[in-house]
Amino acid sequence: MPETPAPASAPVPVFSEARYAELVQMLSDDRLEGRAPATKGEERTVAVLEDQFKRLGLSPGNGESFRQAVPMVEISPDRREMTLAISGAKGQRRFAYGTEFVAGSRMLQSEISVQDAPLVFAGYGVDAPEHDWNDFAGIDVKDKLIIVLINDPGFGAADPKLFKGPAMTYYGRWTYKFEEAAKKGAAGVLIVHDTKGAAYGWEVVQTGWQKPLYDLESAAAPAPQTKIQGWLTTEAAVALFADQGLDFAALKAAADVRGFKARELAATASITIKNTFRRASSSNVIARLVGTKRPDEHVIYMAHWDHLGRNFAAGQDQILNGAIDNASGVAAVLEVARAFAQGPRPERSVLFFLPTLEESGLLGSRYYAEHPIYALNKTVAGVNMDALTIIGPTKDVVVTGFGSSELEPILSKYAAAQDRIVVAEPTPQDGFFYRSDHFSFAKVGVPVLYAESGVDQREKGREYGLAKGVDYIANRYHKPSDEFDPSWDLRGVMEDLVLFYQVGFDVANSQAWPAWYADSEFRAIRERSLAN
Repeated sequence: MPETPAPASAPVPVFSEARYAELVQMLSDDRLEGRAPATKGEERTVAVLEDQFKRLGLSPGNGESFRQAVPMVEISPDRREMTLAISGAKGQRRFAYGTEFVAGSRMLQSEISVQDAPLVFAGYGVDAPEHDWNDFAGIDVKDKLIIVLINDPGFGAADPKLFKGPAMTYYGRWTYKFEEAAKKGAAGVLIVHDTKGAAYGWEVVQTGWQKPLYDLESAAAPAPQTKIQGWLTTEAAVALFADQGLDFAALKAAADVRGFKARELAATASITIKNTFRRASSSNVIARLVGTKRPDEHVIYMAHWDHLGRNFAAGQDQILNGAIDNASGVAAVLEVARAFAQGPRPERSVLFFLPTLEESGLLGSRYYAEHPIYALNKTVAGVNMDALTIIGPTKDVVVTGFGSSELEPILSKYAAAQDRIVVAEPTPQDGFFYRSDHFSFAKVGVPVLYAESGVDQREKGREYGLAKGVDYIANRYHKPSDEFDPSWDLRGVMEDLVLFYQVGFDVANSQAWPAWYADSEFRAIRERSLAN
């Protein structure tokens, strides 16, 4: 489609710290019970969001409804007696659920059993022809249980010539490893946890897997699944391999080298999982502002509303409020929606999309991408807001997945007006680009921007910002301590809200179609979509 000159500069709306703080506090209140899907907490959360959109005078985004039903299955494994038994020449070792491993199954069966499955160490569990890398070369893992490492070879080897060096690719994500193991016919897959490689501690894995597992309910044939999916602690992996006379550290180092060969162990694995099911429905929440000239073309803002619900551990705060993750992002979408509703009205339509089930594998956004209400080849671009940076004003704006699309120069133009520069995320090895809802849209070709305040705090410097990020991951991320704090410095968020609004306003009033850059893995998908 032909490009036209950039439109006049977008307005500079005024946002209120007090109003934003009130929204975050409301969305992370105990009364919403941690915003878990298909619970009373969801009912209350969605009602709040619908009310907010109605107050702004926005139209429902799905016909006459603000909701898009997302059919789901809640899968609850019985963890009380679940053990992982590894048998070899030295006898049998049993690993304890929670402290040494976690596991589950998304197969819709009441009992799933893997007995005496041959055990294979398959490196990173990666088959990437474009990188000339195949951890499964020369070995058949059908009906076997494989053990793989988190992240990808570029990170493990710290080699810039492998994959994207320290920056995680999708091959490093746990979701990919489960998907690829299923394609290869494995009976099960266990990922060895590593805090640096995963970008979070074992307690985050524990918290996530203590909850029910969720999946989408679909009339279509299900994608391939392994019987068993789970994680091992590093300590458990060390003990498991030591029982086979093997040095885990040496095996890990070997997996970092091109030409690595997967290794079948002289051991077998057994595990039985008993599942109960609850079929339910959750809701994506969507509002729409109709464009004045090209209403069938859309710019989409997104932020997931869900969090992890309750933690029933005795003697602890039991509600995982998710104030930063992601009441902060939902409040941002609501405030940007307020600015658009106040006018001027843009030429293209604008969607305000609050998906569910992000914490369960981006399921709500995936469902929309598979069942779009508005044509994806008419969805011009998207802006994602997830876990905003609450450290005050910064000299920089971080783009996660920097160097991806033509949305970045638009962001840079408006950031410069704030005397800020646009930079790449400081921890590309953490793979945040693949961990939020914009990725569901990227996979179907829609250019998306995932940006927020940087780390170079204007008054306290870069080290302060970095330390704040480390502290959040260590002490609040996916924990009951992620609560609203009235002492937060929201000045930087206010600047970010202006940028989010201006980027969307710019695109919504242009005839241009921002594209993925030529080296993006999503560019060809977009070009095929626009050709239809």
